[in-house]
Amino acid sequence: MHMPGWLAAGFWGGVAGAALVVGAGLGFGVSIGKRLIAAVMAFGSGVLISTLSFDLIDEAYQRGGFDAVAVGFLGGAAVYTALNVWLAAKGAKHRKRSGGQQPSEAEHPGSGLAIALGALLDGIPESMVIGLSLLHGGAVSGVAVTAVFISNIPEGLSSSAGMRQAGRSARYVFGVWIGIAVISGFAALAGYVLFQGASANVIAGTTAIAAGAILAMLSDTMIPEAFSAAHNMAGLVTVFGFLLAFVLTKLQQ
Repeated sequence: MHMPGWLAAGFWGGVAGAALVVGAGLGFGVSIGKRLIAAVMAFGSGVLISTLSFDLIDEAYQRGGFDAVAVGFLGGAAVYTALNVWLAAKGAKHRKRSGGQQPSEAEHPGSGLAIALGALLDGIPESMVIGLSLLHGGAVSGVAVTAVFISNIPEGLSSSAGMRQAGRSARYVFGVWIGIAVISGFAALAGYVLFQGASANVIAGTTAIAAGAILAMLSDTMIPEAFSAAHNMAGLVTVFGFLLAFVLTKLQQ
């Protein structure tokens, strides 16, 4: 039975978001070495960078041309950066760090909410592109879903490990990630429903906005965490992730 577009968008957005909960379970319940966490983070970063380059931005360019891509890409990065700076001041600066960098609620009151909002900020653009991908050909981009799923596991893993070290409860940790997984499904659904009748330029610009926000997120949060522990190996592992996503993109064509 053929699944309606809106339902497919919500379903695949939820599947990709569920990887955050898987990662959170590993990070909170299992003692994993910082270097391994960093390596997985680097791999996920490479996967997303490749998907941005060969799937999202290229598709946005084909739809709307250079203007839509440039404005959307820079705009998405600027909005993400502004919100990230604000949340960092509230205590969410190290929300993806697996070490002892995250503040406890006693050290920085309100940081728990800020970290939750920061995780939400990181996840929405990734989920939106899954819904937007359905507008191109009527089928969800398997590469986009795979890339977000792969990158979400180390994101949830590293962040929840840091939350545990900051003394946050299992109820808080899993409440955050389960909530974001559910919201990811709705964000993907919104990406499909809200832009279903939009022009090619609008869809291209919106895709570029999401892509710009994702790249800014990678540069501000995931890549620094990967390098902090993996050091010189981070680059090589990132390249492996990039290559995997590139291969998946070409196989889908």
